[in-house]
Amino acid sequence: MLQLVLFNVTNGLIIGAFYVLMALGLSLILNLSNVINFAHGNFLALGGYIAYILVPFLGFWGALIVAPLITAVFGFVIERLMIRRVYTRDPVYSLLLTFGLAFIMQDACRYIWGPNGLPMTIPDSLSTPLSADLFFITWYRIFMVAIVITAVTGLFAFLRFTRVGIRIRAGTLDLDTVAALGVNVGMLRSMNFAVGSLLAGLAGVLAAGQVGLNPNMGDDLLMPSFIAIIVGGVGSLTGTLCGGLLIGVAGALTTVVWPAASEAVIYVIMLVVLVLRPRGLMGQEGMMS
Repeated sequence: MLQLVLFNVTNGLIIGAFYVLMALGLSLILNLSNVINFAHGNFLALGGYIAYILVPFLGFWGALIVAPLITAVFGFVIERLMIRRVYTRDPVYSLLLTFGLAFIMQDACRYIWGPNGLPMTIPDSLSTPLSADLFFITWYRIFMVAIVITAVTGLFAFLRFTRVGIRIRAGTLDLDTVAALGVNVGMLRSMNFAVGSLLAGLAGVLAAGQVGLNPNMGDDLLMPSFIAIIVGGVGSLTGTLCGGLLIGVAGALTTVVWPAASEAVIYVIMLVVLVLRPRGLMGQEGMMS
């Protein structure tokens, strides 16, 4: 029984780590630009497929670094060409635009790489388990958690200590004042969208090494990522981090006692949070309105 619980807790942490990367990227874009990016899961898939192309040339380690950066560039271009045109319009326009973009990106991946799953090659040293007793915990899983911790730490350091990061934080509070101070808000939004896309691309590379590649691989992570933002609190990156880990572990532990409810439990958590604390665990008052 202990092994079963440990196995599911480990899975919950891994899934929660993917939720965190996805949700942080979504939250960055939502907080600054007020855009709910339904194509975010497809940026995850794109990052994984780019890594798949690069592995034969750069190896896994090179692809892990370069693929998220290329995904960020792609996100930057998409924002400049498409997303920025709907900022001044009703939010429904951004919903429809990103929803349509999601289908286009998904069909493009299916056309280029096929509808069937593809395996991602990872180093042999990472595919071995820790021990015979902990056979379900591979070094790759530990590596994924370490990378996510490093990425989250780097993101918070970027937002706290760099000029662009400080401007992004200020823009989430009062974008009009930031613009009045002479900051190029258009470029700030583009760079912010690129950072969010980079996090999705990184999640895609890590997920590809764990479960392989398919055009729909980001779909299962998208809705829980939105729930992580709601549970943690819209406007709070720290809350988003906690929300992602909470729903990931909760879903895994529910599998031990009631497997059929493992997916429903995250919606129950969201319902309870919205009833008891509508702004989320760490959200700011008024951010949900």
